[in-house]
Amino acid sequence: MIVRALTGIVFIGVIIGSLLWSPHAVTALFMGFMILGVCEFYGLFKKHDKVDVYSGLVMSLALIISALGILSFYDVISTSLFIISLLPILFIGLVSEIWRKKKEPLLNSAVMMLGMVYVVLPFLLLIGMHISLESLHSNGFLSSSSFPVALGMFLLIWTNDTFAYLSGRSFGKTKLIERVSPNKTWEGTIGGILMTLIVGGVIGYLNHNLMFWIVGAAIIAPCAIIGDLFESVLKRNLGIKDSGTILPGHGGILDRFDATLMAVPFFFLWILINILYF
Repeated sequence: MIVRALTGIVFIGVIIGSLLWSPHAVTALFMGFMILGVCEFYGLFKKHDKVDVYSGLVMSLALIISALGILSFYDVISTSLFIISLLPILFIGLVSEIWRKKKEPLLNSAVMMLGMVYVVLPFLLLIGMHISLESLHSNGFLSSSSFPVALGMFLLIWTNDTFAYLSGRSFGKTKLIERVSPNKTWEGTIGGILMTLIVGGVIGYLNHNLMFWIVGAAIIAPCAIIGDLFESVLKRNLGIKDSGTILPGHGGILDRFDATLMAVPFFFLWILINILYF
């Protein structure tokens, strides 16, 4: 328990520190998390009797996509070029199955694509979201605030996770989806959502943007829960307990970012809608 608590404190401290330090720190940190996450994800299938993904190729594709994404975030290349390049790069991975002569080429292609969509793109979106919003703040296009939006997102995710656990332990009786995650309950889920909405209201009040953060909390909480459940489906299907062992007492990178990976795309979409139409 002590090891788990210390790991959690260091993990949270590193993330908060990078978000408050600089966009470059965020880029470096989450690129590292992304690389570890990719290794973990495809490592989950190493002992699978049908899936055989070429790890060298998928890591190369992940790094190329990430490099182009980061170059576009820092305005070295255009965002349009990055977006248009995604399909050709992914198609390289898909058509490689023509020459690999494996038993299940379609299954291999599906797993390869899932890793890109589930791990690589959400981490990239997180980096891009932080860089873009910090740039808009510094150039005066958004209301001045020293509070990074990505930090607020993480606070809401951690709030949901913490209070869903505490509420479930205290009041949990009705199973949420027992075949996927036997320990999750409706009482815990509701408790996590309610506290996330309260914390979202507090963040919004302190930052003079109440509607944005309450709606954001209403988006993040269910996405975080679904992200947790989705990773549980993956692990249960593959017969494993944790995605890795890099974080003592917590498992792997994917175990810690399962909620974030699902929440980032939906929260970023809400940010763009809010900027464009409100």
